[in-house]
Amino acid sequence: MQNNFNAIHAKTLANLSIESFNDMQLAVLEKAGTSKNLMIIAPTGSGKTLSFLIPVLNTLQADKKGVQALIVTPSRELAIQIETVFKNMKTNFKATCCYGGHSFKIEQNSLSEAPAVIIGTPGRLADHIERHSFDPSTIHYVVLDEFDKSLQMGFQEQLKTIFFSLNKNQSHILTSATRLDELPKFLPFLSVETLDFQHKEAESKLKLNLVKTESTEKVETLMRLIAGFNQEVCLVFCNHKDAVNRISGVLDKYRFAHGVFHGDLEQIDREKNLIKFRGGACNVLIATDLAARGLDIPEIKHVVHYQMPVHLEEFIHRNGRTARMHADGEAYLILAEDETLPIYMHKKDFKEISLPEEMKLPAPPTFECIYISAGKKDKISKGDIAGLFMKKGDLTTEDLGLITILDHSSYVAINRKKVRDVLAKVKNEKLKKIKVKIEEAS
Repeated sequence: MQNNFNAIHAKTLANLSIESFNDMQLAVLEKAGTSKNLMIIAPTGSGKTLSFLIPVLNTLQADKKGVQALIVTPSRELAIQIETVFKNMKTNFKATCCYGGHSFKIEQNSLSEAPAVIIGTPGRLADHIERHSFDPSTIHYVVLDEFDKSLQMGFQEQLKTIFFSLNKNQSHILTSATRLDELPKFLPFLSVETLDFQHKEAESKLKLNLVKTESTEKVETLMRLIAGFNQEVCLVFCNHKDAVNRISGVLDKYRFAHGVFHGDLEQIDREKNLIKFRGGACNVLIATDLAARGLDIPEIKHVVHYQMPVHLEEFIHRNGRTARMHADGEAYLILAEDETLPIYMHKKDFKEISLPEEMKLPAPPTFECIYISAGKKDKISKGDIAGLFMKKGDLTTEDLGLITILDHSSYVAINRKKVRDVLAKVKNEKLKKIKVKIEEAS
């Protein structure tokens, strides 16, 4: 059995283009084999997703019918990310992803032939259980990813519905960025074995900078700051969506490439903005704390706190997007004269910096994002898209960036300087014998 597991693990690593498991993943693998209830406390970017997917995979049985594992996560973005990682592992097991904003009927159809793994958000999963979309009695493994966030967001009732439907004999993995003082009573266990990887190593490598400004010049100060990053990847955090939209409006006037991310955006708009950010079509993302954790976004060089969060925990999560694992990073606090630092900042060491008086806008990003009106449901692959743009559009591999394929659409990052010429060349081309629309992503 051990040799079989080793073969599965080696194949999984190869499929994910990873050389080896990290220390946390190895520790979880060891403990998951002997512990029925396990809690992983670890920062963003530490590899938590793979650390629980491998133990789940180890328990799946090809000859067993019904749903075997359930993965519950607080946000649709994180659910989609987990599904993507699982599919990239190229197992022989079916996984279905369920979340709000997605067609309920399509999910029901997918669940009618029970997948081995269901990944979803608490509300949508509870809805499926109440409507008997699948039989939860066969589930033997439950993962509660970002469990502290699910509780913080008020999903207790939905989680109760989920747990009351289970057989009470399942194993559990919980992941969290913080320790829980007390476990909720709806969980079918009283204690967990904890693996704590929330090291202070990243915090020690994070440099804190303070930028003081007048309240009337705060947005301009932000622009001068991020312009100085010269297209290095940057996340700007605000406490409220109104501030995100206000900053975005000013950046638009200066044609400063950026994306926005907050809860009031339509799901497709959130996805498109993240796709552009990941692909380098914009290197600045203005966001609420929705982007502080649980999102598959690139290593961030700079984190800017345009508005300081009320609690230390949120400040830590924001900064967790940079100085991840073995990388260095910098955080910036923009403080107007009528604002004060939160109490939790009083013992922090930070360096006050001044900005150049003149703002020099950086050159546009290297890549631009192109939209294609076909996706997974049309059997389109990344190879199909790369082949089209290289053969018909005369692009080289250096001209092509990240390719992202959704159910009914795809996006590809290409060299900004060649966009107009490429679009003209592929205008009337077909993809997999399908006539598709190809244009700059909105």
